[in-house]
Amino acid sequence: MNLRGRSFLTLKDYSRDEIDYLLSLATLLKDKKRKGILGDSLKGKNIALIFEKPSTRTRCSFTIGCIDEGGHPEYLGSDDIQLGHKESIEDTARVLGRMFDGIQFRGFSHENVEKLAKYSGVPVWNGLTDSYHPTQILADFLTLKEQFGKLEGLKLVYVGDGRNNMANSLLIGSSKMGIDITILSPKSLWPQGELIEICKDYANTSGSKIEITDKVEAVEGADAIYTDVWCSMGEEDLAAKRIKALKPYQVNDQLLAKTGKAHTIVLHCLPAVKGNEITYEVFERFSELIFDQAENRMHTIKAIMVATLGNE
Repeated sequence: MNLRGRSFLTLKDYSRDEIDYLLSLATLLKDKKRKGILGDSLKGKNIALIFEKPSTRTRCSFTIGCIDEGGHPEYLGSDDIQLGHKESIEDTARVLGRMFDGIQFRGFSHENVEKLAKYSGVPVWNGLTDSYHPTQILADFLTLKEQFGKLEGLKLVYVGDGRNNMANSLLIGSSKMGIDITILSPKSLWPQGELIEICKDYANTSGSKIEITDKVEAVEGADAIYTDVWCSMGEEDLAAKRIKALKPYQVNDQLLAKTGKAHTIVLHCLPAVKGNEITYEVFERFSELIFDQAENRMHTIKAIMVATLGNE
């Protein structure tokens, strides 16, 4: 499958077959790395890594993935370039596109990553915006495939802030891949109606089921419970209000007991605030799997770069 030259901004832009291809490529690259086999598909490629928001997994994954394939990553923090301050996003994009072969952006406004893709002329990859986090979803799906051997027909329940970038992206990805997806959150934090309607169209094609609810009983039959921090970066002033609203949706032993399944797993995109969205005990019980999920960020991000920019 030829994805060369494509940007990766949201899973809305990728078909089920293309997402499957990226997951298969990530599996291959993960196997090679564990055998000590590195590639050169990014040899001679210079990649800009723009970070308005700090990161552990995203920064390390893009850096290591690029180096493993022979490329050169260049970190550009918010104090290193004039992005959107003394220089417009459009002009910065045109400059970087003349110098770099690919651009990663992790920041606030999704409009900014769209402008980078439009004006740079090179593949642009979304490392996270306030609206979407598509690279995380690929890592999540790779982890689910490793655990269950499939995606289609699984029931995934996301518990927490149902209108953040993770809930949005899980809704898109799951409905495309045939995963039954439940967003479990208070009504005040439900996803936007427009996105739900878009994902219903995806679900009609894939056979996925979509449920948006505030009833904790909806976890019944879940193969995987997924949670995230209650306050995203930039929303720290809302912490007290969020904790009050989301405390009934904590991932704890009582919630897990409601699934009625012995094999239900717990996923978390990290960083975790143990004691808020998830108890310390549940986190530690599933920690090996959660850190498999974190490692898979690197393999899936490498697959994205190789597929869209690689020489092979």
